[in-house]
Amino acid sequence: MFAGLARFVVRHPWWTIGAWLVAAVLIIALSPKLATESDQGEFLPSKYESVQAAEIAEDAFPDQADASALIVVQRSDGGKITPADSAKIDAAAKNLAAKKYPTVKGFETGPQAVAPNKTIQLISVPVEATTGGDTAERQSQSIKDIRTQLPKELGAGLNAKVGGEPAAWVDNEDSFTDSFVLITFATFGLIIGLILLIFRAPIAAILPIIVIIATEQVSMGLIGAASKVLDFSGDDSLQIILTIVLFGVGADYYLFLLFRYRERLRAGEDRKTALVSAVERVGEVITSAAAAIAATFLVLMLASFGIFAAWGPSLAIGVVVMGITSLTLFPAILSLIGPAVFWPSKSWKKQPKASISTKLGRMVGKRPAVVALVAGGLLIGLASGALNFKSDYDFQSSFPQDTESAQATKDLQKGFPAGQNTPVEVMIRSTDGQPLDKSDLDAFGQKAKSLPGVGGVQPAKPSKDPKVAQVDLVLNGNPVDNKSINLVKNDLGPAVHDIAPQGTQVFVGGETAIYSDINKVVNRDLSVILPIAGALIALILLALLRSVVAPLYLVPAVLLGFAATLGSAVYVFQGIKGEPGEIFHLPIMLYLFVLAIGTDYNILMTARLREEAKEGHEPRKAAALAVQHGGPTVAAAGLILAGTFSVMLLAKVSMLQQMGFSIALGIALSAFVMAMFLVPGLTALLGHKAWWPGHGDQPKKQVRPADTREDYLPSGHR
Repeated sequence: MFAGLARFVVRHPWWTIGAWLVAAVLIIALSPKLATESDQGEFLPSKYESVQAAEIAEDAFPDQADASALIVVQRSDGGKITPADSAKIDAAAKNLAAKKYPTVKGFETGPQAVAPNKTIQLISVPVEATTGGDTAERQSQSIKDIRTQLPKELGAGLNAKVGGEPAAWVDNEDSFTDSFVLITFATFGLIIGLILLIFRAPIAAILPIIVIIATEQVSMGLIGAASKVLDFSGDDSLQIILTIVLFGVGADYYLFLLFRYRERLRAGEDRKTALVSAVERVGEVITSAAAAIAATFLVLMLASFGIFAAWGPSLAIGVVVMGITSLTLFPAILSLIGPAVFWPSKSWKKQPKASISTKLGRMVGKRPAVVALVAGGLLIGLASGALNFKSDYDFQSSFPQDTESAQATKDLQKGFPAGQNTPVEVMIRSTDGQPLDKSDLDAFGQKAKSLPGVGGVQPAKPSKDPKVAQVDLVLNGNPVDNKSINLVKNDLGPAVHDIAPQGTQVFVGGETAIYSDINKVVNRDLSVILPIAGALIALILLALLRSVVAPLYLVPAVLLGFAATLGSAVYVFQGIKGEPGEIFHLPIMLYLFVLAIGTDYNILMTARLREEAKEGHEPRKAAALAVQHGGPTVAAAGLILAGTFSVMLLAKVSMLQQMGFSIALGIALSAFVMAMFLVPGLTALLGHKAWWPGHGDQPKKQVRPADTREDYLPSGHR
C-alpha cells in the first residue's frame, strides 16, 4: 500500500499538491466555525449538584449578575472608616451608577458592606456574563473607566482598588497576550533554529512551518463541521492546544521523512527512488503513530467533563489530517525540490563517521540489561512523586501579584473573610409545594454559621418564586484553593444537606462547589481514559508489529513515562518551589502530549528494531543498529518538541510555566530514556521472544559480509 502511494505522490507531485489545495480551499470556505464556551461550569454534566444549583438560580433569579467586580475602599491614612467616609462612598456609588457603564448592572454598597473592624468598605459591581468579542472589550473598557473615575468621586482621604474576577481578567489579559506572543515567536524561532542546526539548510527549516500552518486551517474547518454533527463546543484553549499538537506531530513526521530521505540518498539511490523508499519505509510508522495518537485522543470522548470530550474528536481530526499531509503534501513538495532541500549543506552526500548514536548503540547492544535497569529505575523513581500529586484551581495566584486586582484581594482580607466575593451559594427549594418560611431560612443561616470553614452567612435572598431562596456562605479560606475545594466536597457540602429545613431540598453551588465537582469528574475521567487508551495503543502496536509480547512491555513503558513526568512536576513545584499543587488539568495535558505524542518515538524505534532484525541481525546487534540509525531521528524530534514546550518557561504566568516544564520533561523522557534506552534494551534482552507469535524479526535476506561487525556484542555472545 505504502509503496504504491509513495510512487504516485513522488511521480505526480503537481497532481498531489493541486488536489490538496482544492480540498483545503473547499473545506476552509464551506465548513462552519467551532463554537466556544469560556465558563468551566458549562462543561460539567447536569447530574452534578453545582450545575443543578446554577440552573435553579438562573430560573429563580434571572436578573442576578453572572459575576461581580469589587471596589475595596479604605482610608489613605490607614484609619477606620467613619460615618462621613461611608456617606462619601455611598454618594460615589450612586454617581457611578448614574453613568451607566456598558455591561455593568449597578454599584451596591451600604452599612452591611463596611467591615466589622471598620478597616474597609466594599462596593459590589455586578456585571453581565461575557462570551468574548465585543462584549468582553466593552466590559474591559468599563473597568478601566471606573478606575479612572473613582479618585474623582471619592475625593481626598480615601483610596480604592477594583478587584474581583472581571477586573482580574483585565489586569491579566496583557500577561496572557504577551506570554502567547512570546511563546509563538519563540516556538517558530526554536523549530527553525534547531532544524537549521541539524541540517544546515534554510529551506528544510522553513518548509514545515508553512505546511503545518496550512494543515491547521484545514483541520479547524473539519473540526467545525464535526462539531455540528457530533454536537460539541470547545473552550478558549482548544485552538492553542491544537496548534501545539500539530506543530509537535508535524515536526516529528517531517523529521522521520527527512532523515530517511537523506539516509537513502547517502546509500546511493537517485532523488526519486530515495524519496519513494523513504515514504514507503516511514509510511507504516507515521500511519501507526498517527492512528495511536488519534485513538488516544478519541478516548477523551468518554470523558464526562465536556472540555475533554470536545478536545477528543478535535485533536484526533488534526492528527489524522497531519498524518495524511505528511505522506502526501510533504513528499510531493520534496519531490519538486529534491536534494536542494538540504542546500547549501553538502553533508547529505557523505556517510557520517562514528557518532554519538553509534557509541550509544554499541552500549545498548553490549549491556542491554544494565541499560534497561537504569532507565527503568530512573522512571520508577520519578514516578513515585505522582503519589503526592495535588490539584490547584487557583488560577489567579498564577498571575503576577503586583496588579490592582491582586492588591484589592489582599486589601479585602483586612476586614472580611477571603471568600467574601466568591461565596458558596446554597439554593433551598421547597419539596412539599409550600412557600419557604422566613423563620426556617433564618434558622438555617444560624446553623450554617457553625459549619466547618464558614466565616459568615449572608441573609437569605428570596426569589420571585416563593418556593426558592438562596443563602450565601462565606468561607474563611481562599475559596478556590485545594483546601477549600476539598472542604466543600468532603465536609461542608454534606453538612449543609444535614441541616436543610424540613420539607426542602438544598443544592450547593458557586465557584468552589463547581471546582469540587470538576475535581470529581476529572478523577473519574482519568480512571476511565488511561486504561482504555493503553488498551488501544496495545492493539495498534499489535497490528503494526504482529506481536503479542512487544505491547506487553511497550504500553507499560508509556504509562510509566506518564507517571514519571507527573511525579517530576510534584517534586519540582510542590517540593522545591513549595507551591500548593499543580494546575488541575495538568494530568490530562500530560496525557495529550506525553502519553499520546510520546508514543511516536516508541513506535519509530520499535519499527527500526524490527527492520534491523529483518536484515538478519541477531537481537543485540539489531538493537545497537536501531539506536545508531533511529537515534538521531528520535533525538532531533524529541529535542524540537521538548524545546517548543520549554519556551513556555519564559511566560510570566506560573500556570504556563508548570505546563511548559512538565510537558517538555515528559517529551524528553519519552525520547531520550524510553525510546533510546529502555525499549531497545528490553527488546534486546527478550530477543526473538519479543516478536512472538509472529515472525516480525524473520530475516528477509542473508546478512552481507560487510555488515557483520562483532564489536556490538560482549565477548560471551560472539
